Amino acid sequence: MKTFKIACIGNYVPRHCGIATFTRDMVEAMVRNTIKKDLRAEAYVVAMNDLNQTYDYPEVVTYTIRQDHQRDYLAAVKYINYSEADICLLQHEFGIFGGDDGVYILTLIQRLRIPLVVTFHTVLEKPSYNQKVIVQKIAKKADKIVVMSNLAIDFLTDIYQVPKEKIQLIEHGVPDFSYMQRKEYKKLLKLENRKSLLTFGLLSKDKGIETVINALPRVIAKHPDILYIVLGRTHPAVLRVSGEEYRIYLERLVEKSHIRDNVYFYDRYVSNEELFGYLNATDVYITPYLNKAQITSGTLSYAIGAGAAVVSTPYWHARELLAEGRGMLYNFGDSEALADILIRLFDNPAQLKELREKAYRAGSKTLWPEIGARYLELLSASIPLAVNGESKDEAIINPLVLPEFKLDHILRLTDKTGILQHATYGIPDFKEGYCLDDNARALLMTVMAYRQKKSMEALELIPIYLSYINYMQNNDGTFKNFLTYSRQFTEEVGSGDSFGRTIWALGYLLRFPPKDAYFQMAHAVFAKASPHFEKLTSLRGSASTIIGICHYLRRFPTDEGMNRILLQMTEKIVNQYRQERSGDWHWFEPKLSYDNAVIPLALFHSVEITRAEDTLQVAKESMEFLEKLCFKNGYLSLVGNEHWYERGGEQPRFAQQPIDAMAMVQLAYQASMVTADPRYIQLMSTSFMWFLGENEMGIPLYDFETDGCFDGLEHHGVNKNQGTESTLAYLISHLTVLLAHE
Repeated sequence: MKTFKIACIGNYVPRHCGIATFTRDMVEAMVRNTIKKDLRAEAYVVAMNDLNQTYDYPEVVTYTIRQDHQRDYLAAVKYINYSEADICLLQHEFGIFGGDDGVYILTLIQRLRIPLVVTFHTVLEKPSYNQKVIVQKIAKKADKIVVMSNLAIDFLTDIYQVPKEKIQLIEHGVPDFSYMQRKEYKKLLKLENRKSLLTFGLLSKDKGIETVINALPRVIAKHPDILYIVLGRTHPAVLRVSGEEYRIYLERLVEKSHIRDNVYFYDRYVSNEELFGYLNATDVYITPYLNKAQITSGTLSYAIGAGAAVVSTPYWHARELLAEGRGMLYNFGDSEALADILIRLFDNPAQLKELREKAYRAGSKTLWPEIGARYLELLSASIPLAVNGESKDEAIINPLVLPEFKLDHILRLTDKTGILQHATYGIPDFKEGYCLDDNARALLMTVMAYRQKKSMEALELIPIYLSYINYMQNNDGTFKNFLTYSRQFTEEVGSGDSFGRTIWALGYLLRFPPKDAYFQMAHAVFAKASPHFEKLTSLRGSASTIIGICHYLRRFPTDEGMNRILLQMTEKIVNQYRQERSGDWHWFEPKLSYDNAVIPLALFHSVEITRAEDTLQVAKESMEFLEKLCFKNGYLSLVGNEHWYERGGEQPRFAQQPIDAMAMVQLAYQASMVTADPRYIQLMSTSFMWFLGENEMGIPLYDFETDGCFDGLEHHGVNKNQGTESTLAYLISHLTVLLAHE
C-alpha cells in the first residue's frame, strides 16, 4: 500500500464560503478513502484567513496565512517544505489570495520543493493582463491541473496556452444524498403540502433572485401552494461594502408583489446536514445567476447530486451540467420564461419526476468518495514527476524564445518634440512633459536597435531624441532636464545624473553613428559639454559620463585630454570605494539607493580602456557585493526603493525598479566582455529574466499586449503604469542580451 502526505492550501471551515466547504469535503474524502484500497493518504491544511479574521479551525488545519501579509506566504512555504509533505494541493480562486488578483500566491509556489497540483475553481474567458499571467505562472509551476468542466479545459488551452496533457477533469464532488428520504425531509421541514422552490448560496447582486420573485405571481396564480426558499446569508464581502442592501431590496420586492406567504428568506449559514435536508425536500432548485462567466458552481453540483429538478440560467457550468435533459435552462433575467417553465413542470408531475431521476443518476457518479479517490490517484501519480530540490530554468537565454523586439510603446510615447516621461497604464501622460534622462536613454536604445537590428523605425526616431538633447543644452555646455508639454523649461540646470546619461548616449552614437549628420551633431554637443566632466559631484552621473567617455575613446583613442579625464574620474570613484569599504560592506557609499549597478559598470568600461588592475579589482568586488544581495534565491531580487538600504539596516524588498534590472544586465554583460568569464553571461540572463517573471513575485513586468514595461515591482504586484524609463530599460536590456549572443 502506498502512503503519502498531502499539504493542502485553501479556505477551510468554519470560514463561510464554497471553497472552504469544498476543501473540507475533498480532504476528508481522500483521508477516509474507501475506494482505492492500494492508496492511503495523510493530509494537513494551510488555511487562508481573510482581512485579519481568525477562525476556530479543526486539528487538520496546522498553519494559517493572513491574506494580505506577504511574509506569511514566505513563512508558509518554509513550513510546507520542511513538513515532510510529499505533494502540495492548491485550491485557486482569485479572491482568496493577497496582492493584485492574488499575486502573493506566486511567492509561495515558486519556492515549493515538492510537486504541486492545482485545482482551478475559476477560469476566466476574458482575463486582465495580470490575471492571465498569474494563471500561466501557476500552470507552469504545477505538475497537474484539475478543472471541473470541459469548458475550463478549452479556456486553459486556447486562452492561457496551457498544455492539454497537463489538465485533468475531475467533477465537483457531492455528498451521498439519500434519494429515498425525500418524503421524510418534506415532513421534517413542513413542506409536505407545499410545492417548494429553492435557491441556496451566499447572497449578492449577481445571484438574480429578483428574476424568480418577478416570475412568482404568474406561477402562484395557478399553483398557490408554491413556497420559494432563499437559503443563505449575505456574502461577507458584500456585507462589508453595502450591508444588507440587496436583501432589503428583495424583501421590498416581495412585499410589492404581494407574495409574502410564498417567499421565505432563511438568513443563516446552514450546516451540511441542514442543506442536504432542504435539497432532498425541494421540488425545483433554481440558479437564476445573471452572469454567464461561472465555470464552476458547487451549489448546482449539490442540487444535481441530491436529485433535484434544476432550472437555471445558461451560465457556463449550468450549460454543461444540465445538458442531455438533466435540467432546464432559461435566459438571463427572463422572468416570463422562468414562469412558463415552472408552470409546465408543476402541471406535469411525471416530467418533474423524470427530471429529478436524470439528475440523481448523473449526481451519483460524482459522490465525494469517488471524487476523493480520483484525486488520490492523480496526486500519487504526480509525486514521481518532481525532481529533488527547487527547479530552475536554464540560465542562458535562447534569443529565439525572447519576446519579439518591438518599438510600439515607444512610438506611442514619442512626438515631434521628444519622448514623454510617463504613461498612465499604457496611455501616454502629457501632464508631466519630457525630460533629458529619458530622451538620452531613448537615443541610446535607438542607436543600439539600428546597429544590431537595422531597425528603420529606430533610425527615424534618432534625430528626434538627438534634437531634444541639443535643444536642452545651455550655452555653457550644461543641460536642462525637464520640459513641459507646452515646451516651457522648468529649471536652469538639470541633475548630474541626467548630464551623465546624456554623455553616455552621445558617446555611444559617436562610436556607432548611423549617419554622418547624427555624428556631427552628437560631436558638437559632446564637445560643448566636456569642460563639465570633471566638475561632476554626482556619483552616478560621473559613472554614466565615464561610460560615454569610454565609447568616445573607442572612436578617438588618441585623444590624450579625454584619456586623462577618464583616468581622473575613474580614480575618484575608486578612491571613494576605498574610503567607504569596510568589513562585509564593499560599496562606494554608506547606502545603496537607485541604479546601483551603473557604478561598477562604469569601472568595467574604464578597465577596457585603461587596463588598470586596481580598477578591475574594485569593479569585481563591488559587483560581487551586489550579486550576494540580489541573487539569493536563484533569480534577481533587486534592492528596492521603498527606502534606501543603509549600511547595517534592513534591505528593502519592494519598489524594485526596471532601471536597476537594466543596469544589472549591462553590468553582467560588460563584466563578461572584460574578464571572458562565462559565469557573467549566465548572470546577465538571470537578470534579464526579471523582466519576464523570474523575480520576487513571479510575475512579468514586460506587457506582451502593449509592448511596454510596468514601472516597478511592488509588494502588492506590479505598478501598472508603463512609463518611458521602464520601457526603455526593458528594450536596452533586450538588446544587450541579443548582443551577448552575436
